[in-house]
Amino acid sequence: MLLAAGRGTRLGDLTRSVPKPLLEVGGRPIVVRILDGLIAAGICEVTIVTGYLAGVLEAELGNGAGSGLDIRYVRQAALDGTARALSLAREHLGDGPFLFAWGDIVVRGENYGHVLRASRFADAVIAVNEVDDPWAGAAVYVEQDAGGALLVRRIVEKPAPGTSGTRWNNAGFGVLGPAIWPMVDALEPSPRGEYELPRAIQKLVESGARVVAVPVEGPWFDIGAPESLDAARRAFAR
Repeated sequence: MLLAAGRGTRLGDLTRSVPKPLLEVGGRPIVVRILDGLIAAGICEVTIVTGYLAGVLEAELGNGAGSGLDIRYVRQAALDGTARALSLAREHLGDGPFLFAWGDIVVRGENYGHVLRASRFADAVIAVNEVDDPWAGAAVYVEQDAGGALLVRRIVEKPAPGTSGTRWNNAGFGVLGPAIWPMVDALEPSPRGEYELPRAIQKLVESGARVVAVPVEGPWFDIGAPESLDAARRAFAR
């Protein structure tokens, strides 16, 4: 499941007539880079949650048949959070585990296969990337088990700058199973008025589930502003 409903207001005119997932990095739209990575990981059914300029994105990607994909769409009319977006796609996700990804995250494609492989030995998996201060995303506190896996012990969404005791940040993709649904259903809105998926994953951790963190290999970019878009283009041009 890809979350691709937001506008990307900090990108200004760049997203006036183009949805953010269609901005190009390394000669390909961001969402196409993601889909290529999913195909390489063995995924063939994809549900995309659209919102801003939904028709443009849906027309560009189509049903995916030309790439061997079965792409379906659901529209998020009210942008009230990533957990609500997940709920909209629920009927398409079945009763087993599924991969989820933010539609504006750029990484090397093999990282999707890494989280899928890790999910064989976990109730849920989230990718993490190392940053100086995870205030802009979600701080992920981990503990290494006897086998070397990083077990998630706590997730703090949007911590105040300088307050985190971890350098791990929620990288915006992973694998969830059916145990996430009761956590999503019980969510209360955050102080920002949104129903946020990291908060549901934190509830899953608190329930005693085995949630594993997998570090991203290679560059990681959250395309939220012109500066991050330019940095991603420079990195993937090489």
